[in-house]
Amino acid sequence: MSQPILRHLAAVDPVLGGVIRAAGPYRHEPEAGAEPFQILAQAIAHQQLNGTAANTILARLIASCGQGAFPTPAQVLAAPVEQLRAAGFSFAKVAALKDLATKTLAAVVPDRGTLGQLDDAAIIERLTQVRGVGRWTVEMLLIFQLGRPDVLPVDDFGVRNGFRAAYGLRSLPHPKALAAWGERWKPYRSAAAWYLWRAVELERAGTLPAPAERVRLPRIRKRRRATPKRGKQRRPPLRRRGTGTRARPRRRTKARRSARRAR
Repeated sequence: MSQPILRHLAAVDPVLGGVIRAAGPYRHEPEAGAEPFQILAQAIAHQQLNGTAANTILARLIASCGQGAFPTPAQVLAAPVEQLRAAGFSFAKVAALKDLATKTLAAVVPDRGTLGQLDDAAIIERLTQVRGVGRWTVEMLLIFQLGRPDVLPVDDFGVRNGFRAAYGLRSLPHPKALAAWGERWKPYRSAAAWYLWRAVELERAGTLPAPAERVRLPRIRKRRRATPKRGKQRRPPLRRRGTGTRARPRRRTKARRSARRAR
């Protein structure tokens, strides 16, 4: 199954083809078994934490809230905030967990079987309604849990860094430029992302091949913030008492000022 994918990617992109030859076969098997609620709850726990700390918090959640098993949405919703805080969740993550449980019970977040019947765009649209769940989190679910073949997480640092390394760029590519370049990888952009992650590992090991050709990414114009124009402030017209005509402002000369001071 992977050979047609690799032949396609190498044919449309010689630079990526060099990375494929250096990294070897495409070794990716989707993880099976977990429900979307559990996957997203684990993703929320891992936000801004290293793996060890997040796994410790999840273990406390299982022990205190799930009685030894991963808690159900109803159990999370019924758990007091203090109990979730004692497990190690911040107030923001507690709110995200509660919202995830609510939307799971409301079927906004479906079960795994229903989720598998939706296309990528529909899954992203539905799951990003959960507080604290962004597009990148859902894209990781699509790739690693559902095994979707055509997902390119252009905001992922590892993918952007791998592209920089593989293509010999001085800086990270703009996500929009990376998305435009990745159009040629369709319908196997998930495999392309996998090899861009491998490119970072090859660079660290000193075995990353030089790019087969120089590439030029499309330029992305940065939007300038519109600054409000400041108009000239006009002084209100002076009017003479008893008349409707405009009076000119009187200018004090040095002689008048000295005369007023003498008084």
